[in-house]
Amino acid sequence: MLTPPPGRRAVFSAALLCFAIAPLAAYAESAAIAPVERLYDALLGVMKLGTAVPFEQRYTQLAPTIEAVFDMSAILQTSVGLGWSQLSADQHAALLTAFRRYTVATYVANFNQFDGQRFEVSPTTRALPENEQLVTSRVIPVSGDTHELDYVMRQDPTGWRAVDVLAEGAISRVAVQRSDFRRLLMQGGGAALLASLQRKANDLAHG
Repeated sequence: MLTPPPGRRAVFSAALLCFAIAPLAAYAESAAIAPVERLYDALLGVMKLGTAVPFEQRYTQLAPTIEAVFDMSAILQTSVGLGWSQLSADQHAALLTAFRRYTVATYVANFNQFDGQRFEVSPTTRALPENEQLVTSRVIPVSGDTHELDYVMRQDPTGWRAVDVLAEGAISRVAVQRSDFRRLLMQGGGAALLASLQRKANDLAHG
């Protein structure tokens, strides 16, 4: 192997490092994007079933993907905010169960028919603070306005998972939930929040 002159060794080493880092960065982007693509594949599946198929059947089909793609525990805790530490372990467990049910029911109810629309996921991500990645995507109907949905992805021991969704690139679902959850907690504590999540999930399931 040829050895670069002393004056060029630093440049040579830096070049080797860049070649080593580039595949790692590309892998991280691909790994962060994959869950969003998996989500959209699953959504298309239940959309094509349509409302002729019972809600619970579509719920059962979609739930495993939603629970794998989203870090439900992290989203719930962030949405509750500082009040989370004031709730008991039993309340934590009950709220997480209700929040999972509500989240899946929301997707089943909102993606309930297929009219030729498609999902387009950007092949690149944008780095965010705390080692998070932003995956951008668009929902493209056959006619009408295209809508942007972006996913804040965070890596944990199981892989990359979504911890927030931004509508039109700016409206944070977690921020909206935090405002709603704070109001409920102030009015009636964890019991009020639990009842609200259960009621909303039930309303979605029954149209």
